[in-house]
Amino acid sequence: MEVFLYGALCFIVLALLLFYRLFKGPSGVDRAVAADSIDVLTDIALVLFALYSGRGIFLDIALVTALLGFIGSVIIARYVEGRL
Repeated sequence: MEVFLYGALCFIVLALLLFYRLFKGPSGVDRAVAADSIDVLTDIALVLFALYSGRGIFLDIALVTALLGFIGSVIIARYVEGRL
């Protein structure tokens, strides 16, 4: 059961490492990919923590953040493409 907790902690550490790319990225597209990757890793960590704790509220939070991350990615892609 502790494997879920250790896995979630590893994903959080990886998300923290992506903050470097988010702030120092050479271009806006690299920053957008880093932000999307942070969102995905955070969602995975929330799902693993929900499995560890047995509380479904973390699954709801992961679903909402995943939807918001997808909408944000679409908006950024349209902006980069020049249609926004």
